[in-house]
Amino acid sequence: MAKSTPFEGNAALIYGAAKGIGRAVALEFARRGARIAIADIDLDGAQETAALIVAAGGQAMATRCDVMSDLSVREAAVAAEIALGEIDILMNNVGGILNGNIEDIPLGEWERIISLNLLSAVRANAIFLPKMIARGSGHIVNVGSFAGLYPFAASRMPYVAAKAGVIALSESMALYLHPQGVRVSCLCPGPVATNVMDGMRTWSADVVMRGPGSQLPVKSVEDTAITLADGMHDGRVIIPTHEEVWPILERHAASPDRFIADKIAEFESGDTGRPTMRSSVAPK
Repeated sequence: MAKSTPFEGNAALIYGAAKGIGRAVALEFARRGARIAIADIDLDGAQETAALIVAAGGQAMATRCDVMSDLSVREAAVAAEIALGEIDILMNNVGGILNGNIEDIPLGEWERIISLNLLSAVRANAIFLPKMIARGSGHIVNVGSFAGLYPFAASRMPYVAAKAGVIALSESMALYLHPQGVRVSCLCPGPVATNVMDGMRTWSADVVMRGPGSQLPVKSVEDTAITLADGMHDGRVIIPTHEEVWPILERHAASPDRFIADKIAEFESGDTGRPTMRSSVAPK
């Protein structure tokens, strides 16, 4: 089985690194010696991230990209390859959420959320996987969520479906690609201090957003980036931001019915599962 891709001297393209986790990951990859390309619909933010890397002595470039467009994703890939050469690490980080009861969410929102969170990775992977397979090296990073690992996010079901798809896709990709020398990792954020709820659409009045567990601590984007980079270095496939999630997953696997019943009871008791340290943290 192939070893994990090192960072030193390699080129990384991150779709979605104008802010938040993506920016922190770009800075961490650069700190470890990677050259960075940033593709984001927020070009000003992408350029700010690149400037931070350059100011710290690294090499980086930025380009605008709408990951909902096949053409835009391909154009960003070409721009990154022109600037940095062969792309060794591809990270699919773009995502977005909504809030609402399932009966209130229109089909168009399902299509938008699934395209943004799942198909965006499919579009980018389709460009780079043939090249990585041909040379027998490379590292794909997809971004899932705790919401795709176990049930709690009842008011974000399109997001749940998309992120569960990303996780399942990543595991099957690893099964297929690792023997061919291409690594796959899936970062799964839990409660992380980001601005992911900025611009979030809500489709139901007074709907309560549930979190992955009020006992889970809030992580910074910087800690999240270190966790990802360390996990990639160690060759891990599923990389959660919180190691505390594993006992939760064990309970879910032991009895999904009991787990769901317990979650219903928690919510009815007033425990929404959201972290209490800061109200701006989105429960991923």
